[in-house]
Amino acid sequence: MKNIQLFDGVFEPQEAIDLLTQMVQVKIKYHEAKISSLSNEEDVKMREKRIKLLQNELFELRDSIEKMSGKINVSGELTFNPLL
Repeated sequence: MKNIQLFDGVFEPQEAIDLLTQMVQVKIKYHEAKISSLSNEEDVKMREKRIKLLQNELFELRDSIEKMSGKINVSGELTFNPLL
């Protein structure tokens, strides 16, 4: 399968925070859009839980990056695998 290298480089901490925040926000917006179109309460609750988890993980990651000094390496790749 094909992989997509979204980013791979050295960033100032604030640049890394900005990049990662935008990536997580895209995923949160995806879940929010799905919630708007769903009527299944179980799916809505699952997506709401996922949004909260993403928000918490982003908060923890931002906190960790802010404590770092100097530049940091950030790499992100999408990997696609068929379901069997």
